[in-house]
Amino acid sequence: MTKKTHQDTNQENYAQVVRYLDNAKEDLQRAGKNDDGKNYKDKKYIRRASGTAYSAVLMAVDIWLGKKGIFPTKKDRKSIDFYRNHLRTLDMKMLNYLNLAYDTLHLSGYYDGNLSRGNIADGFEAADFIVKRIHPYPEAL
Repeated sequence: MTKKTHQDTNQENYAQVVRYLDNAKEDLQRAGKNDDGKNYKDKKYIRRASGTAYSAVLMAVDIWLGKKGIFPTKKDRKSIDFYRNHLRTLDMKMLNYLNLAYDTLHLSGYYDGNLSRGNIADGFEAADFIVKRIHPYPEAL
């Protein structure tokens, strides 16, 4: 049995993040578009897609913070404040995209079931940025 290297683990974690985001995009397609083209039809799929995409964002940020040696203590439960406090000191651009994903995917899409295509698209754009940011081989993008 071989030992997994840190690089192998990063690749596996990255693959899982990408799988989550791909699944979210599939759910988004299932939501269908209204005749006006500005909204989605099915709130169930919007909620599921938004929740899954937001989970991918958090997993990606966990990987990124882990590379910086930042992990929550056992007594801490991670919250948006945990991520914001650390990103605020490390990378403001990443923080801005996290905030956008939180507002559009987690709150508006998942909790509220907002059907606005523009709103959800903004959230997925933020998710794509963060996922690409943690790619183990950025030169391959």
